[in-house]
Amino acid sequence: MTKRLKAAAVAATLGFFALGAVPSTAKADEPYWQCVTFARMFSGINIFGDAWTWWRQATANFRTGKAPETGSVLVFRPEGRMSRGHVAVVSDILTDRVVRVTHANWGGSRGKVEENVTVVDVSPANDWSQVKVWYNPINDLGTTVYPTYGFIYKGARDAFDAGRQIAANVSAQGQH
Repeated sequence: MTKRLKAAAVAATLGFFALGAVPSTAKADEPYWQCVTFARMFSGINIFGDAWTWWRQATANFRTGKAPETGSVLVFRPEGRMSRGHVAVVSDILTDRVVRVTHANWGGSRGKVEENVTVVDVSPANDWSQVKVWYNPINDLGTTVYPTYGFIYKGARDAFDAGRQIAANVSAQGQH
């Protein structure tokens, strides 16, 4: 019975996303989202555990990198009050240094999902290793600079490596 109730709550919440609306006030029957649970469901990247552990787990099983792709997961390093890190799904790429993410349980929206939140790369090397995140309570980018590991891309590493090998073989055959 509990599983059915949870499934119904998840289905109802995802229905709000399909409509493009997220409820603005908390209700007793709304789920309390953790960032990892939401990112796993929203991205389809099947990793479990605290957010900061996602990067280590992903390097063996998924493509990872320093450039955003729509649908990829940005992994924040643990720091300060964010002792377990954070994960957010890239929902849109605006420029090479500005993206929008959809994530849960951030700052002023504890337990809630925030859609299309602006994240800016402020790293000196333009490698997304340091970011600032839009913070709704002040209606501006926050002042905190958050360190990140990088992006986890949807699709298993083996499939990506196999595709790269096939492309290399085709290219080599074409040169004969």
